[in-house]
Formats: sequence, C-alpha cells, structure tokens
Amino acid sequence: MQVKIRKLGTALMDILYPPSCVLCGADVAQHGLTCAACFGRLQPISRPFCDACATPQPSQESLGRTGLCAACEQHHPAWQQARAAFVYTTAARDLILQLKYADRTENARFLAQRMAQIGQDILHPDVLLVPVPVHRWRLLRRRYNQAALLADEVARIRHLQVAPDALVRIRATTKLAGFSRKERQREMHSAITFRPKWQQKLQGRSVVLVDDMLTTGATATACVQALRQAGVRSVRLLVAGLVPTRPEVDINLPE
Repeated sequence: MQVKIRKLGTALMDILYPPSCVLCGADVAQHGLTCAACFGRLQPISRPFCDACATPQPSQESLGRTGLCAACEQHHPAWQQARAAFVYTTAARDLILQLKYADRTENARFLAQRMAQIGQDILHPDVLLVPVPVHRWRLLRRRYNQAALLADEVARIRHLQVAPDALVRIRATTKLAGFSRKERQREMHSAITFRPKWQQKLQGRSVVLVDDMLTTGATATACVQALRQAGVRSVRLLVAGLVPTRPEVDINLPE
C-alpha cells in the first residue's frame, strides 16, 4: 500500500512539476537528469586516470607501474587516492556553481550519482565520509555546505556513514581564485582542524574526504593533515569536478 501511495504521489508531482533538465530546464523523463544535449556537454571521467590525483590520461601507458601520473610519482598528494566525477568543463562548472551559490541543491543528487559510480572502488562498507568544511560565516550566508550535501547523497546511494561536522574551519580564508598553488597552500595552512567530539570515531578509520571540486589540492591537503592529527588510518578523496593538473598555473575559480 505504501509503495502504491508513493508512486501515486510521484505521478502527481510529475504532473504539477514536470521533470526538467538540471542544466537547461528542457523536458526529461524523470527528475534529477540532464537532457541528451546537456549530457553531451559533460565530460565524465573514466579510466585511464591517475590513481592519486584523478587526472584523465590519454592512455594507460601514460601512467607508471603504480598507476600514477608523472607529477604524482614525483610528489604524491597528501591523500592516498582520488576519484572525480567530471572534468571541470563549462557544463560541470554550471552544475557545481548552481549548487554552491544559487540554491540548486537538487544538483547534489545528480553529481553524487556519478561520484558514487566512479568512486565505487574506494567506497568500502567500512569507510566514513567526511565533507570539506566551510567557515561558519560563509555557512550563514549560504545556509548549507555543498560538500556536506554531496557526502549525504553519496552515503545514501552506497549506504555509508557520514561525519558531517568532523572538520571545522577555524579561521575564514580569503577566496582562493587567482592564487598560485603555493599561495593557496599558505592561505590554508592551519585553517582546518577536527572537532574533538569526533576523535574517538575517527581514530583508526578509513576516511573518504568529499568536496565539490579539486583544483590545486590546498584545501584537501589541509583537511588530510587535520584528519591525520585525529588518528585516521587512511584518507582518500572524492570530488564532483576536477581541474586537470597544470603546474603553477593560476586558476580563476571561485572558492
């Protein structure tokens, strides 16, 4: 009976609010999808990609024996592995920025579906999902943390646990748009720590750090350092959008 009522409710909602593309608003078969044209504008990441930074590669031969790109072989990121749903093209940018700044929280479900798919090899049943935090003043303005919404959706899909506020930004950082890699690292130094109430649950755990996007990795590195201090066993990274690595190139993206 409950299933029938739920299906009836869904049918009524589809009549009142017809399903539309999350990007352009065109009609689609069901809520939370893109139309064919918009999906064609997206660039989902698939293998081969670097195991550590998730950057797509032209061929498997571009990766070393350990599955790393040349940059990560020389300098491995602070986390063990990374997975990303989409290359940060214009379409992915629209989805993420709408989620981040325009109250399009429904975009989190669409992005998380691909995140859960590309990250299935790191989303083991015993992992704990931890979203990258935003500072409390920014949270007051936005009313939500987009990384936490993504983590909740991935957890729902994969039936995992989330520690929604395990990390905290203890100082408000400057927006990182236009900063170089080293400037971003300096700005994020000691900006993030863990909440003591979560330390017992964090100790010895495998954590998947969740964020909306990965650029230079400065924010994720600060999070990893805080999680290490809390005693986690391992940290892997899962993001919705990836800006492919271009060493020492300033990337004009909002934080």
